[in-house]
Amino acid sequence: MNHRLFCLALALAICPAVSAPAADTTLPVRMGCGLMTFDTVPGWGLASDGKSAIGPCHGSVVVDKEGNIYTSAHAGVFVFNPEGKVVRSFLGDKYSDIHDMKIREEEGGEFIYGARNANAEGFKFNAQSGEIVLKLPFPEASGLGLKKFNPTAITVAPNGDIFLSDGYASNHIFKFDKTGKYLMHFGTKGNGLKEFNTAHGMTLDTRYSPPRLLICDRNHEPKGRLVHYSLDGEFIEEVVTGLGMPTSAVVQGDFVSVPDLKGRLVILDKNNTIMSVLGFNPDPAKGGNYNIPQDQWIEGIFSGTHGSSWDKEGNLYVQDWNVAGRIMKLLRVK
Repeated sequence: MNHRLFCLALALAICPAVSAPAADTTLPVRMGCGLMTFDTVPGWGLASDGKSAIGPCHGSVVVDKEGNIYTSAHAGVFVFNPEGKVVRSFLGDKYSDIHDMKIREEEGGEFIYGARNANAEGFKFNAQSGEIVLKLPFPEASGLGLKKFNPTAITVAPNGDIFLSDGYASNHIFKFDKTGKYLMHFGTKGNGLKEFNTAHGMTLDTRYSPPRLLICDRNHEPKGRLVHYSLDGEFIEEVVTGLGMPTSAVVQGDFVSVPDLKGRLVILDKNNTIMSVLGFNPDPAKGGNYNIPQDQWIEGIFSGTHGSSWDKEGNLYVQDWNVAGRIMKLLRVK
């Protein structure tokens, strides 16, 4: 073995999370630690020509009860099977640029709720047929008369009430009933304890009874944070601070997956302590950078981590905010 290969082998042996050379994307990379250890699945989500199947993306990931993976991109919504092949898609203006998604089983099937910042709306559609069954434009009944409305996140309460965060504009969070009737709003822009500086992501935190809203306050100064609010819009607590730029959150059991736009994903335990960090990008020029072409992707290293979701086996699916469209599968190590 020559000296260069020996040094590389030694580095990989000492630190198994170190990625293989950029030119070799065929080998899985192990990341994380303890209960939250994962292997990448090289090539997952690529088309037969080796290029991204989804194109430019700034979106989300959800998983249905059959294990199919939905991810949103500029072109629309792509649905993958667990092996990484596209099985159907919902494309065109009606489905483009969904910034955040949630999936929910209801009477009549599974439905996807989406927040579309560029299109100034929330909406709901059937996950199988694509039929749009509900639209949530700016609620004039609020009396706010906003000139900008750019929703970034959406989630649904157990009773069907819908929460839509205007994270790229007013930072109000609007609450509707299941029919789309405006009920109330809360929150305002700022860096105070009970203010949001880009209420970017939001989910229902089912680790608590009753469940709470877990909100990603991405640009809060001095560091990004997660906060809890009640379903009546009352501030409960600051959950964790110092997270960089948290973009979204997804709960499975006692664990929460939180992508950080700077190029990593953190997993919190029931006590909201960081228990694992995945895909950390040490290059400040590439972490949080949309313009990383596919030929510069590095296996096991993220760039603009934006959306994630768990499947029933505890595997993770992660989308980067990326010009070429990057969607990855992380296989949970048992």
